[in-house]
Amino acid sequence: MREYLEPGRFIDSDHPMLVEFAERMRGSSRDPIEQAASLYYAVRDGIRYNPYVFSRDPETLKGSHALSTGESYCVPKATLLAACARHCGIPARIGLADVRNHLSTPRLLELLRSEVFAMHGYTEFYLEGRWVKATPAFNLTLCKLFKVAPLDFDGRTDSVFHPFNQQGERYMEYLVDHGQFADLPEELFFSHLALCYPHLFAADAPVVMGDLQAEVQPEL
Repeated sequence: MREYLEPGRFIDSDHPMLVEFAERMRGSSRDPIEQAASLYYAVRDGIRYNPYVFSRDPETLKGSHALSTGESYCVPKATLLAACARHCGIPARIGLADVRNHLSTPRLLELLRSEVFAMHGYTEFYLEGRWVKATPAFNLTLCKLFKVAPLDFDGRTDSVFHPFNQQGERYMEYLVDHGQFADLPEELFFSHLALCYPHLFAADAPVVMGDLQAEVQPEL
């Protein structure tokens, strides 16, 4: 389990800001399951989900970067959660999967030119002798905007995207599981994204900026 407890380049559990955050958010319980759940909700709702901050700069994939900016997308939120767990002595790693979002916004579909979200990131904790999945991507406010149930986490049951929303419409569909890793595999991550979204990696690709919650607000 050593590799799942030590700091990594992206799961940077020794970063001073991250250490302070983990200590503050782990809760008063010494039970690893309760600590993992406390950290999950702190990252899920404390770091706003915004896919438009994606960058080809590897530094933006670090957990500490998501914490310092206060907003990010699924992968840096997953590395942040894993890093917090490792600081608290809970073995943790990152998983990557391709998912199809059936409720993606028109602007995001236009940007990606696909309803497939490649290299979606999630966290796995080692608790009570087995790995448990946790998906801290979508914060509570965003779930309310999209009318989907927020993902809860109890430390014992896998927390993964719902296949349907609260209206019974198709929501998330898991397509490919790329596996789980002690730290984010940078080469695999970017090479697969470049294969799926070559226009985002072209030399003349513009810097993508925006705000997902501002985008969907007028639809309410």
